[in-house]
Amino acid sequence: MSQVLITGVAGFIGSKIASRFLQEGYNVFGVDDLSSGLINNIPKEVEFIEEDLANESVLNKLPKCKLILHLAGQSSGEISFDNPILDLEKNTISLLNLIKYSIQNNIEKIIYASSMSVYGNVLDLPTPESNIAKPLSCYGVGKKASENYLYVFKDKFPSISFRMFNVYGPGQNLKNLRQGMVSIFLAQALKNNYIEIKGSISRFRDFIYIDDVVDIWFKAANMKLSENLIINLGTGVKTTVRELADQICALVPNTTYFESNETPGDQNGIYADIKLLKNLFNYENFINIEDGLKKFYQWAKNNNF
Repeated sequence: MSQVLITGVAGFIGSKIASRFLQEGYNVFGVDDLSSGLINNIPKEVEFIEEDLANESVLNKLPKCKLILHLAGQSSGEISFDNPILDLEKNTISLLNLIKYSIQNNIEKIIYASSMSVYGNVLDLPTPESNIAKPLSCYGVGKKASENYLYVFKDKFPSISFRMFNVYGPGQNLKNLRQGMVSIFLAQALKNNYIEIKGSISRFRDFIYIDDVVDIWFKAANMKLSENLIINLGTGVKTTVRELADQICALVPNTTYFESNETPGDQNGIYADIKLLKNLFNYENFINIEDGLKKFYQWAKNNNF
């Protein structure tokens, strides 16, 4: 049985990926400091270690695994302005500690959850990985720095940095109203019958359903890798904030929306060029936003949110 170390295992994406690896017969070790993740998210079969990866002492407590899936970190551009130093520790120092562990233990590869936030403002066109990165938030700066550190150590071990676009779906934390556009909008609609949109409704994003993300991470973990790669993880489909809000209003009766002041460091609009993703993984059948929203809405209703 193969062993894998998943960081951020109590988070929305990390816990879903852990479930998939368990289903596939892997022995899964998970690390999380529970600062934002929920312990109830962690599959019971995971061998769980409650630690903050920003503390170097954690390296002595990690099992010897050849594969690391690094999803731990602070995941909100808005929140990153509250405490940039803490954001740096959660998103960059943690990776540097894992790099040290990886060199010491001769790991086979790291797969890292980077972010579309590294790009900053871009043209209204599909954004390729070659686009110059000019992040607008402390969060984006930390993610880009982490990608750079993985490149610096590329001769020690290969890595994939997935630039994650807007992931959503069942299991997302509907109580966190500062991270995750889809979950924020849906939570407000279900609780208050209105959606506060921070910024213009003409902004646009690339929304990718959680099951598609899990599938691609699993494929990446099982591919042969001999180099350092940066890959957009989105659908390549442009959806405006207005379109998203209208679809949620159609799902939740009597819901309206209004615009308010934008959040600091927010991107006006971005969607992914996914040529590299398609070439590497032959993946094209993404769950569209309409069907994904229906699944998310039904899950929220079934869980009495």
